[in-house]
Amino acid sequence: MASFAMVVGGVAVAVGVAVRRSDRGDLPQPSGWALAGRRLGPGGTAVLLGGTVYTAYTVVAVPGLTYATGGFGLYALAYTVLLQPVAMVVLPQLRRLAVRHGLMTAADLALVRHRSHALALAVALTGILAAMPYLVLQVVGLEAVLRVMGIDPGGLVGLLGLAGVFAVLVLVLLPGGLRACSWFARFKAVLIFGMLAVVLVLVTRNVAGPREVFEVAGRRLSAEGLGSLTPPGSQTAYLTLALGSVLAQLMYPQVLTVSFAARSTDALRRAVLSLPLWTAALGLFAYLGFVALALDVRTPVGHAELAVPMLLRRLDAPPVEGLLLGALAIAALLPAAVMAIGISTLMARNIYAEYFNPTATPKHEVRAARFAAVVIIVGALAFALALHPQDAINLHLLGGVWISQTLPAVGLAPFTRWFHHRALLAGWAGGMLLGTAMVVSGGFSSVVDVGLGLVHLPVYVAVTALCANLLVVVVLTPVLDRVGVPRRSEPPGEEVGDVQRRGSRFAVRVDG
Repeated sequence: MASFAMVVGGVAVAVGVAVRRSDRGDLPQPSGWALAGRRLGPGGTAVLLGGTVYTAYTVVAVPGLTYATGGFGLYALAYTVLLQPVAMVVLPQLRRLAVRHGLMTAADLALVRHRSHALALAVALTGILAAMPYLVLQVVGLEAVLRVMGIDPGGLVGLLGLAGVFAVLVLVLLPGGLRACSWFARFKAVLIFGMLAVVLVLVTRNVAGPREVFEVAGRRLSAEGLGSLTPPGSQTAYLTLALGSVLAQLMYPQVLTVSFAARSTDALRRAVLSLPLWTAALGLFAYLGFVALALDVRTPVGHAELAVPMLLRRLDAPPVEGLLLGALAIAALLPAAVMAIGISTLMARNIYAEYFNPTATPKHEVRAARFAAVVIIVGALAFALALHPQDAINLHLLGGVWISQTLPAVGLAPFTRWFHHRALLAGWAGGMLLGTAMVVSGGFSSVVDVGLGLVHLPVYVAVTALCANLLVVVVLTPVLDRVGVPRRSEPPGEEVGDVQRRGSRFAVRVDG
């Protein structure tokens, strides 16, 4: 326990000192707090992007999947391998558009590109609803760490422990905004890769090698009836889960926040090129799930995510275990902070300042965003404590389906202006309703059977809903143009300018 507190407290103090020393004394600006003044270089962007995408819950959930299902859990590696090339195409284009027009959020981008306040509001609300369960999962990851340390998260000591860990967010990271998170990301990268190296060394002392690990793990999976969980014909489920997860990940507020904060498009591209290093680390964490099987680690029923934390306890003495578990806590705090910043920026900029206080000054907007971030963190703690971990996972599944529906309005915005804004809004609504209905009616399963004549294929729900969304957009756009429904996009050849407040709404100024 003491070594765990030493890691978390030491990193918090170091980050606080680093942020104070690097303080430029600038006046509070929304872009300064939420985007670090758009000054992140390749290294800072790389550790922040990787540390945000590869969360603590990912680190415990992926080995938990391999521990519970065997090879099917490796779908996450296929997803992360696909993430880098797709991100290389999409994120630099979105960042270029954001910098050109002074945009900070996906809702800003939807407003500038499509000139529809209703569509921008839909994108903002979707980002908030989808990212909140993701934030709750970071708390679930911390709860798993506490359980392995023998602390009940629902008890008084557990509540104080969670409150103490998340006090780091409120007192150190949130006041400094994304600039503080960039320092924190450096420590996370060192701790996670260092932790992985230590654990792999400890593993070599307990097992002969990977061959023995896979043989023993395979026998245990077969003996427990888990070795054949992958049904015939599930290749489409595997592929669509990977592809859909990639498309959803790139639309989350936290990923766009980090991308918009890069100093240049080249810096962002270099950062994206570093993602395979994090994927390699994730592959080694997945291997630890098989190690837990081979060493006969027994997790409580329904808590496979405890496989790696319990493995750490099996491998070495309590002081080393505390240090390693402290690294997992740091891994949870960074993405939680960036998520809170991304969500609160959407709330303060695209809802509060646009609809409730259009005369808010930049200082007031920053203050509103900070307050919203604190409320979001407290709310995530409350939800995580009130819900069963599986409920949080179910909500996160819905969040992935929801955030995917913003892809036509946001992710495709730099590549085409053909879509009609009303068609985009109708497609978004249809995809949201269809995806939610499919998930709920299917018992919160991520995969549904899609019939193509006599063939029925298992497909990821988010991909199915997104296809329906795009179909509506493609069909409605020429229909709306034919019946004369006016567009709110700029005439051909003109550039869209900065987003300004006018009256009670954000208005778009057309330069030229």
